[in-house]
Amino acid sequence: MFACSCAGTAHASVSTIGRTWPIAEPDALTEIEAKAASLPKDMSKAFGPRERWSALKAAPLGRATADRVRSVVPFYTLDFDIRLPDGKLLYPKGFSFNPLTYVKMPQRLVIVHPSDLGFALRTTRPADFILLASFGKENGDAIALSEKTGRAVFILEERVKERLGLTVAPVVVAQAGTRLILTEYGPKSRSVPAGAVQ
Repeated sequence: MFACSCAGTAHASVSTIGRTWPIAEPDALTEIEAKAASLPKDMSKAFGPRERWSALKAAPLGRATADRVRSVVPFYTLDFDIRLPDGKLLYPKGFSFNPLTYVKMPQRLVIVHPSDLGFALRTTRPADFILLASFGKENGDAIALSEKTGRAVFILEERVKERLGLTVAPVVVAQAGTRLILTEYGPKSRSVPAGAVQ
């Protein structure tokens, strides 16, 4: 009787609000595992040394020469129609919207050149993402730097650079309502003691 009453209580707490659709995409983890299993154990034999991998080449940014704060509204315009399973048009091609109206970015993006990685390590919070940009011939190895620092380091992709309107680094990108605030740090701010830059 106790088990039945618990089951009834658990069942009563589940509800659906709004329309739902079945998941059409295959399981991402299963796809990744299958692809990884098909790859050679030593990738350098298949693709050459890591420093020549195009996937590890960061987008270039200039070097910030002064402190500056600006904002960006990251509007997105659909380049295809989005339709419901029955074919009814939900959003037409050309529809523009601001994703920040619907989602909250839980972390900041801290974008630096490899030579400013110390600045990033001093100023990031645990949830922040560190992204490397290139500058001239300066293009750090994100994998090696992650292993060396014990902190995940990613590369800045060209599409992210364009989407956020980035021109220089170091820059910290944070959400404020429906805008992104870009705080650029000049030479003096890059050399401040730990904890002094937010």
